[in-house]
Amino acid sequence: MKTNKNLWILVLVCVINSLGFGIIVPVLYTYGKTFGLTGTTLGVLTASFSVAQFFATPILGSLSDKWGRKPLLVISLAGTCISFLLFAEARLLWILFAARILDGLTGGNVSVAQAMVADTATPQNRAKRFGILGSSLAFGFVIGPFIGDVFNKISPQAPFFFAAAISLIGTLLAAFLLQETNPTSKQTRLNFDDRFKFKTLITTIRRPTIGTAVSTGFFLTMAQFTMIIGFQTFSVDVLKISPLTMGFFLAGFGICGIIMQLSVPFFIKTFSSKQMILLMSTVLCFAAMFISGFISLLIPFSICLCIYGLFNGLRNPMLNAIIADNIDHSEQGKILGINQSYASIGQTVGPLTAGVAAAISVHSIFFLSSFYILVAFLLCFRLKSKA
Repeated sequence: MKTNKNLWILVLVCVINSLGFGIIVPVLYTYGKTFGLTGTTLGVLTASFSVAQFFATPILGSLSDKWGRKPLLVISLAGTCISFLLFAEARLLWILFAARILDGLTGGNVSVAQAMVADTATPQNRAKRFGILGSSLAFGFVIGPFIGDVFNKISPQAPFFFAAAISLIGTLLAAFLLQETNPTSKQTRLNFDDRFKFKTLITTIRRPTIGTAVSTGFFLTMAQFTMIIGFQTFSVDVLKISPLTMGFFLAGFGICGIIMQLSVPFFIKTFSSKQMILLMSTVLCFAAMFISGFISLLIPFSICLCIYGLFNGLRNPMLNAIIADNIDHSEQGKILGINQSYASIGQTVGPLTAGVAAAISVHSIFFLSSFYILVAFLLCFRLKSKA
């Protein structure tokens, strides 16, 4: 019962955390323009978070293996809260960069929460619990932009203060209600080598099953963030839809992912093999994205986006469960942190390559995204043979 209570507290913490991020994303560029932020520097600002997170997340995960998950999660959430306050009080452009880098350096929220789920889950219910956690993150991203728009009408700083307030609530929930899932003692800490070596980022990729799963997630993440750039460009230049309609589109995409992640128990019961579910969902995502490259009409594009949104939702629960199934408990935090590191780089590389593809045509962005999915599909075969 305590485990279930912990899971639902983690869900609430993740909703609050992703809600804060979802609130500031739509207003960040408009707010930053008052400090001289341009389209180019916005890309650098976005990338600064991902680069900082790439280096920090595996270190935070490794520290959570030694010192316990709870203190590292609290520190990560507190860092997010402080970064939002810096945004709200910023008067110079460099403070915006400092805030994003701070959030990236303390950005172990997701990977530590995943490690807490992995600590107490069994191979039978692990994918289900990762699905519940993933749906909570998606929920915050879905409703966040709408809340951000409401607060933005009060003042430009209001969304950031509200995001800081709910991040503080998440920090307090984690500090006072969450139960530690990786209890350690003075003796175990003395015997634990917490010196994270960055060559582990490479050696992890070389590990048969784990490395293949991390690489698969990297390419699927690149595909998703490439698609998001394509969607924005296609919606404005071809479909000619309004920003409000675009917001509803993105909300619908997020809801599709939530529905599918909550349906993970059905897929596990039906197919039993996580690798087979991943293979099937990747095929359908590839088909939807490849066909999107030939479409110029709203309804067919909406159908393809819905199919992609649904089956892309199975990605993280399956991959996280496969990784957790194949690692020792003593390295749960470190490996899940490394997985999150590669995902953060995928979130940066995807949009950058999408920008290059956009110079050819809007449709080429969807073909590039489908290429990344195809690489992931081939890796899924390798994953299936090794698992």
